[in-house]
Amino acid sequence: MFAAENGLKGDSRLQGISQAIRVVPDFPKPGIMFQDITTLLLNHKVFKDTVDIFVDRYKDMDISVVAGIEARGFMFGPSVALAIGAKFVPLRKPGKLPGKVIAESYELEYGKDCLEMHVGAVQQGDKAVILDDLVATGGTLSAAIKLLERMGAEVVECGCVIGVPEVKGQSRLKGKPLYILVEPRELEDF
Repeated sequence: MFAAENGLKGDSRLQGISQAIRVVPDFPKPGIMFQDITTLLLNHKVFKDTVDIFVDRYKDMDISVVAGIEARGFMFGPSVALAIGAKFVPLRKPGKLPGKVIAESYELEYGKDCLEMHVGAVQQGDKAVILDDLVATGGTLSAAIKLLERMGAEVVECGCVIGVPEVKGQSRLKGKPLYILVEPRELEDF
């Protein structure tokens, strides 16, 4: 669900977030309209608004784990985790975590990839939310859900800054709610 459909309709913070995202055509491959959130991070107010919206959403849900997907989920996840009193668990690309890991492969919009998580990072009964910058096909979020659930955590929701209105991967999320702040920008939005 989009934030505007869940109590934030007309909230000027959402417009600010959307306007702060830069579109880079043909990156990383031809035909991809890359939604660059680094420009959002350059604006302190918009960055804070983004974190605050997620904090307001999750602060009363008894979340014990905020899992962030590499790399852009790392930009929002730790701040949200600190604010709601949860631990932050990084979900990383292969070979980036020392120690024993579990892995989950998945299909991307433009290829294949894999996520890894430290064994023991989450415990049986942990309530988790997964954060990332963008959802298109749902493949990455699906892999993240599988990793956390394999270790006994309950995934309460997935949250993304940007999401396509017709998220093709909604069925891949195993029925987990999806909370999205804004739709992708188009080049003509500039």
